[in-house]
Amino acid sequence: MQHTAVRIDHLTAGYARTTVLRELSATLPGGQITALVGPNGSGKSTLLGVLAGTVTIDSGTVAHTLGRPAFVVQHTAIPPTLPITVREAVAMGRWAHRGPWRRLTRDDRALIGTCLERMDLTALATRRLDTLSGGQRQRTLLAQALAQQAELLLLDEPATGLDTASQAAISRVLAEVAATGVTVMQATHDRDEAARADHCLLLREGQLIAAGRPEEVLVST
Repeated sequence: MQHTAVRIDHLTAGYARTTVLRELSATLPGGQITALVGPNGSGKSTLLGVLAGTVTIDSGTVAHTLGRPAFVVQHTAIPPTLPITVREAVAMGRWAHRGPWRRLTRDDRALIGTCLERMDLTALATRRLDTLSGGQRQRTLLAQALAQQAELLLLDEPATGLDTASQAAISRVLAEVAATGVTVMQATHDRDEAARADHCLLLREGQLIAAGRPEEVLVST
């Protein structure tokens, strides 16, 4: 039976003196993929930021019991010259559990290896981020998020500008993690990707225009 994993009620939020989301109410079904669609400036990134805890709520509520979410930003938001390797970047995903200063356990290292393999990054584990393609960096960020073992996974247009192989890999892994009970929400401009989701939210000018099955919602875009 489908259950509600996240409930958003009358949410108003934004930045400084600029209100972006206005009286927005929506739900995210648990263990499913929700596609967040809408034109640029509609509030998609702001809503993800609210759920991730990086954007302050002005009024309204967001309720869930899923613990701290894992947030995957676009690879262009990360300095490509960051002097760390792929394995080190993925290992940072364990900081939520271990802290940045505690030594990784054998189980931590095994999980990191599994996440690298899952995103087809094992052969690149010792490469520095500044030597990778955009698609490889994006897959690294997703592997880092998987290493957090979060019950709520948030992604801000993860496949934008990537090669077909990287897009397919990301889509496949999102379906796999949702099948294990993880609740996934991804902002996307890709109509085909949105159509593959289980649930869809359409935003426009900071308000929810439609919600439901993708085939019902996407006719409004």
